[in-house]
Amino acid sequence: MMHRHLGKVVAGAAIAVTATAVMVGVTLPSDASGQERGAKGDGGPQGSTAEQSQSPRQRPAVVESAPEQGRTGTGRDPLTDDEMKRAQTIALTRGFRDSSENVTGGKGPQRLAVDLEELSPQEAAEADPPRRAEVSYYDYKDDTYVTKTVDLASGKVVHTDTQRGVQPPPTREEASEAVRLLIADKLGAGLKADYKDATSRALTGPDQLTVTGFVYRVDEENAGPAALADCGKHRCVRLFTKVVNGPWIDTRQLVIDLSDRTVHRLG
Repeated sequence: MMHRHLGKVVAGAAIAVTATAVMVGVTLPSDASGQERGAKGDGGPQGSTAEQSQSPRQRPAVVESAPEQGRTGTGRDPLTDDEMKRAQTIALTRGFRDSSENVTGGKGPQRLAVDLEELSPQEAAEADPPRRAEVSYYDYKDDTYVTKTVDLASGKVVHTDTQRGVQPPPTREEASEAVRLLIADKLGAGLKADYKDATSRALTGPDQLTVTGFVYRVDEENAGPAALADCGKHRCVRLFTKVVNGPWIDTRQLVIDLSDRTVHRLG
């Protein structure tokens, strides 16, 4: 139905994106052991109707609430919300904020992730191992990947690592900005037309789509057009786009260079 447009609506979940398994604590009844109970004296696998009617009714499963989170973790516990906020505050110094840019061109670097630092075997074996957070950023001003290591006990940045040509997966904010650039560009005409065909509404912003971004880089097997030669040095992404509660729209042939804010077509 949508073959005339660049976007090409893809029916169903034909494109595998990213799945996250969410585990929920479930309390089962005490007699749900998985073993079959035999009737008295008959040695069979199932009791009589009268005996079954006397067995206690099974209670419905109960979803347990998550335990209350403390301000700080211990050992190798995941970082608490308070620890992550504190690590970000310590890592983002005034000088770093004033000299860097985020994905929209605003002041301050683009935050990517906050993780608990991996310890050396010697530190991990200590009775009270240190807790350090790694706060990673992408600075669009000079296309650098910056990681700051924060000692949560002392409240100080103990190490800063700056690299070029390193492209971790884009964040949700970066994918949303890529959609904004695509909608505003002439190469986004097919996406907008397909969205209108699917919904009878105009596509005006990224909130109308479910989007997953993937890094695009140039290599020997994926040369791409000359305009994308800097991808890898620049932060370039491809998008999997889906109408919210609707079909997929194929935009895989489009590459958005977030560093110079341009849109290009592959092939």
